[in-house]
This record gives sequence, structure tokens and C-alpha cells, in this order.
Amino acid sequence: MIRRHFFPAGVALLLLVALFSASPAPAAAPPADFRNLVKAAVPAVVNVSTERTEEVRSFGNPFDFFRGHPDMERFFGPFEDFYNRGAPSRPRTSHSLGSGFIISSDGYIVTNNHVVEGADVITVHLGGKNKEDNKYTAELVGTDPETDLALLKINGNNLPFLSFGDSEGLEVGEWVLAIGSPLGLDHTVTAGIVSAKGRNIQSGSYDDFLQTDASINRGNSGGPLLNMNGDVVGINTAIAQRAQGIGFAIPSGMAKRIISDLKEHKKVSRGWLGVTIQNVDDAMAKALGMKDNKGALVNTVHAGQPAAEAGIREGDVILAVNKEKIENTEQLLRAVALLMPGSTAQITVWRDAAEVTLTLTVAERGSGLSASGGKGDKSTPSAGNPLGLKVRPVTQEDMRRFNLNSTAGLLIVSVDEKGPAGKAGLQAGDVITAVNMRAVQSTMEFNTEISKAGKQRGAVVLHISRQGKVFFKAIDLNKSK
Repeated sequence: MIRRHFFPAGVALLLLVALFSASPAPAAAPPADFRNLVKAAVPAVVNVSTERTEEVRSFGNPFDFFRGHPDMERFFGPFEDFYNRGAPSRPRTSHSLGSGFIISSDGYIVTNNHVVEGADVITVHLGGKNKEDNKYTAELVGTDPETDLALLKINGNNLPFLSFGDSEGLEVGEWVLAIGSPLGLDHTVTAGIVSAKGRNIQSGSYDDFLQTDASINRGNSGGPLLNMNGDVVGINTAIAQRAQGIGFAIPSGMAKRIISDLKEHKKVSRGWLGVTIQNVDDAMAKALGMKDNKGALVNTVHAGQPAAEAGIREGDVILAVNKEKIENTEQLLRAVALLMPGSTAQITVWRDAAEVTLTLTVAERGSGLSASGGKGDKSTPSAGNPLGLKVRPVTQEDMRRFNLNSTAGLLIVSVDEKGPAGKAGLQAGDVITAVNMRAVQSTMEFNTEISKAGKQRGAVVLHISRQGKVFFKAIDLNKSK
């Protein structure tokens, strides 16, 4: 008997209904469309070209063959000195290309300092079919080398311009558009996303770059990085030489204040507290009774400066400026730099295992500093402490020998390299001026404070002076055993 397998009619009907009523698979999101954004933004983006004249030696020397030969420099000194000896100088004109963008209808233009630095003539091209009709000689209003920004001015009216947007609200993953003149190719448009924020590329004290994978090349410098609303959220500034898709832009949040200063005063005024600082590591946080290693530890407080007048002390950890949390020294430098000189600021510090808020009047960076010192006493060297150090008071002879400013503190005579202090990098010749934020002038005071630190927190903070530099060093006594 042959058996036939079949679905009941009701089941088959349900399957057909499910098949035809099922929702279609969601379509992939359409790619971003930048056409309207490009049409609106491109007219305000300019090409910046410069000329500079410099004196150079006349070449054409037959000794070119020996350039770089080790014996050449051994017998005749540096090659260029020998090569140019007695050669007449002549002027040479060099050229550079970059980008910029108009920020007002009357012709103010933002670009990078490195695009126009040292230029004798700055020419701005607005683009268009007839470039000669849209060519202007620009005036250099002002520059800020520390953030690599410059402001130019051309004589124009009713010019198209771009507005600054909010770089703080920008999120990683957002679309951005870069416009510029890479390799002299006017109005080249590239798109990408924000790859990261707050990048420090070791180019200066105020590094806080946006990172993007929008293609940026030589000549893009000074051009705008735009969000999808057409607002400038960054100024394209740098590229990673050995990588692809890694470019950096100055965030608009920083640039707005700098450009405003340049426009109004032709220079940049930055806030100043009058302290030196260092980052807080895990051992330091433990020694100070902090929950984490955030903030900026005050190394030195300069007499007569705002911090000193407000009561900030060496050993305080600055946690916030005007309620803005401070994660590290770089963030503190940026926050203070943006404060207006003469304004009032609230500084929150960590002191004696508690937060303290102090009020100060911000000074302008560049004001004079003064140093202060103290006197030591006569005591015998101290040895056998848990740090593995031998110390004694500083003498007048020590001041001359180790280039010290005063006899305050205790000189490290020797260090047990296998001991906690040796492992922490302390050296003979270092001067300990304070232990756990308390000044020490005698070996007895030193030993007492070390003993207290071991019992209370198991870690100690030393204030060290080394060859004119001062810093704090935290040593975890338990970890070092």
C-alpha cells in the first residue's frame, strides 16, 4: 500500500496567509546625502596661498658628491657650514597652500597659523569660474600658535559665510564633512564620521582634537569640518603621517573663544592660576584618601598669584573649575586657559580627605612669578626608615652643589635601590620638602610623618625638588614590601 503524506487543508491555508502577510525585511538605511549641504557651504570655503621671501646661499657646488660623507664632517665640520662658506646669499621666494573659511559677510576668514606663518603676502581665492575676479590680498589680523589658529580679513561685502556649531554636543559616530583644497584642488569635499574626541597628539599645551576618518590631506589645513546642519564643528589641522583615515580638527568650542579674542584684541588672553601641577596616579590617590585618580595635583603655588591669594596649597588636588569636573592636568590647562582674566572662578580642591571650594580672581597668563624658600636646621642623617632612604638637612654647600634655591627640606644622601623609594625612582641629591603635605625640616619630623603614613593609609606622599623642578611622588608602602 502506498501512503501519501499531506497537510490538512486548514494548516495549508494558515501557512499561505502567513507567507503573504509577513513583513518584508527592513531595508538598509540609505547613505547620507550631502548635496544640499555642499551647495550651501562650498561658497564660503576659500583657498589660501602665501608667499615668503628668505635669504639662501648660492649652491651649484662641486662638493655635492660628498654630502653626508662621515669624513667630510669629521675634517671640515658640519657640511652645510663648509658648503656655504663664503658663498653669496640670494633671495628665494617660497609658496604654500592651505584652506580657510569665511565667518562673516564683511570678510573675516579663519585658517591655521601654520598656513600663514612667516608669510609676506597672503592671497585668498574664493573660487568660481574666473579666479582672478575672486582673488583678494588678505590682512593678517592675528594668530595663536599654541592652538594653530589664525584670523584673516579681506575687503568684501555680502560674502557667504559659515557659523560655528557645538563641538561639545558632537557624538562619536556622527557624520561630518570636510571641505578644503588638498594639493591645491579647490573645494574638494570628503565625508566621514567623528572617530573620537579629546585626542592629545602632543602638538601643544591645549590639545583637545576631534578625530575623523573624513579624508584630509596636505592643503586641507584651515578648512572647515561641518556637521549635518552645515555648522563648523572643527578646523581641519593635522593628519597622521603613517596612517589612512586619521585626521584631526580643532573643536569649535575652543576655536570660538580664540577667534573672538583675535578679532577684538588681535591677540589671545588666557587665564592663569599661578600653580604647577601633575597627574594623580593610583598610589597618590590612595595616599590622599581619594576614591579614584582624577584631578590635578598642585606641585607649587607661586607667591602673589591668584591661587596663593585664594588659599590653594601645595598638595591640594584640583577637582573642578566652576563646577566643571577636572580629570587630569591637560583638562585643567584647557579649562583655565578659557577663563577670562579678571573674572571670578570657583576652584574645588581635595584637601585633608574632603572637598573644599575656594574663590579666586583669574589673572592673565604671562604675569611675573616669585619664589619663596625657608631655612633648615642641623640634625644627623636619618637611616633605617621604611622607605629605604638616608636623609639629612640641606646645607649651604648642598645649595651650591645641587643648584638648590634654599636650605628648606631634607637632602637624600643615599637610596636603597631595592627599597620602596628606590623602586619609585627617587635619587640621591633629591630634596624632600614635605611628607604628606607637612613641611619637614628635621630627620625627627621626617621619621614621625613616615610612621604616621604607614599606620593611617599604608602610603606616603613626598614633595620632591630635583634640579630646579618640583613634583610629588606617592609610594604605596604595602605594595612595595
